[in-house]
Amino acid sequence: MLADILITTLQIASTFYLTIVLLRFMLQLARADFYNPICQFVVKATNPPLRPLRRFIPGWGGIDGAALVLAVLIQAAAFMLILFALNGGPAGINPVTLLAWSAITVLGLIVKIYFWSVIAVVIISWVAPQSHHPAVQLIVQLTEPVLRPVRRLMPNLGGLDLSPIIVFLILNIISVIIAHIAASMGLASIGVSL
Repeated sequence: MLADILITTLQIASTFYLTIVLLRFMLQLARADFYNPICQFVVKATNPPLRPLRRFIPGWGGIDGAALVLAVLIQAAAFMLILFALNGGPAGINPVTLLAWSAITVLGLIVKIYFWSVIAVVIISWVAPQSHHPAVQLIVQLTEPVLRPVRRLMPNLGGLDLSPIIVFLILNIISVIIAHIAASMGLASIGVSL
């Protein structure tokens, strides 16, 4: 029972911070307004571990490589701690397997963040379409890189925007693929669900 409590606590804490790190990556990718108070929190929460990593890992064309590496390292550390809680050690887990587990889990979390953000944008467009709240503006900026390409391909339907439905479909397909890859890699054996 104590191991289950420890594992649950580790998963919640690591997923919370991992989400903040991935938000930093995604907001930078979306070129969001970093004067937004929520962005300021994300930057302050992620700067301490990112500063040293940026000395070795540069960004590439708007992609924050250091944030991605930090996310994978955080997830790998969480998996190591979970394995210690389960069987008192990594039990012969290959470091490459551990990094692959971490990368696929990070990718799954990115897809989940986009999925829930698109849902939020749809709801906001019905409830408060002209809202200037910082959270609303941030969610709109975050989802724009995934919605814009679909909007360009969709025919103009007058004020009806069907791009979120197409994006939901694409994100669900990616989620299924990630879940199958994770299952084939043995992630279910340590109690990780994507």
